[in-house]
Amino acid sequence: MAVTIKDVARAANVSVASVSRALNGSGTVTDETRQLVLAAARSLRYIPHSGARSLSTSRTQTIGVVLPDLHGEFFSELIRGIDMAAHRRGLHLLVSSSHGDAGEAAQAVRAMSGRVDGLIVMSPHVDAGFLQDNLAGNLPIVLVNTRATGHDCSALAVDNYGGAADMVQHLIEMGHRHIVMIAGPADNFDAEERLRGFRDTMARLLPGAPPFEPEVLRGDFGEESGYRAGQQLRALKRLPDAVFAANDMMAIGCLFALGEGGLVVPRDIALAGFDDVPTARFVTPPLTTVRVRITEMGSRALECLAFEIENPQGTNKTAQVVQTELVVRRSCGAHAQGAADKGSR
Repeated sequence: MAVTIKDVARAANVSVASVSRALNGSGTVTDETRQLVLAAARSLRYIPHSGARSLSTSRTQTIGVVLPDLHGEFFSELIRGIDMAAHRRGLHLLVSSSHGDAGEAAQAVRAMSGRVDGLIVMSPHVDAGFLQDNLAGNLPIVLVNTRATGHDCSALAVDNYGGAADMVQHLIEMGHRHIVMIAGPADNFDAEERLRGFRDTMARLLPGAPPFEPEVLRGDFGEESGYRAGQQLRALKRLPDAVFAANDMMAIGCLFALGEGGLVVPRDIALAGFDDVPTARFVTPPLTTVRVRITEMGSRALECLAFEIENPQGTNKTAQVVQTELVVRRSCGAHAQGAADKGSR
């Protein structure tokens, strides 16, 4: 027979209510009673029933996380940040992937309602209408990198536009004029903001200059799509000066394809990415990229959600912009140029 809370109360010689308060960390029991209860629970190997606990506290101590995918270093780093912050607070995670599908994203959000204390959602399909149709009105939610506006919830968003603009400016300052972008999927908010930053900055800093053809190649944020883009590039009669991939994984796939074709980065063509995933610094040559502090962003999302759960009457919903940072490594040719400039003095 499973040990029950009544068995613990009998062993500690206290009431069932006192056991419940002691195990839930309530301040309404004395330290002496708490120690008696904990000792009894340990000796009996009592495991609290999470369903019963949620009924008495109105909390499940569980956070739902809905992401477009679980594959790849970006999502593993994001989950790591969320998990680190959740662990510090004694919270558990329920994680689901929408697999890039709006219907699956809706199913995941609806399935988690009633099972979690709050939601962290990152999905290209989330907008005000999606939230209105699928979200329980009183469930706290924090959005990450979505296009949703007009809904009463907090949000974190990477400065995708600004990060892309900084990278394009850096490549132009390096002397590159013919730049191709490997963009992400067309229905993805991050991808479209990075593409917009690329195009606007090219037009602003190189006014009147005809774009290199092809100016944009489409990928899906995966290494394979970057590899295919690299194959297309190496087949061109004239190479561009530089390639800016909308994320590091596509840049790494492109790097491999260029190398297979006998091209050397950055001697023959410069290359840059976006995100600064851990692998970016360990490829050859190390990848110039736009750093997003992914783990920190995950932790911030969890802390923001925890605050809203603990303050259900709060009205101050926050919209935080996660700043990016240009990280210059060897793949863009900056180090080679610096050495040449030093030798010419």
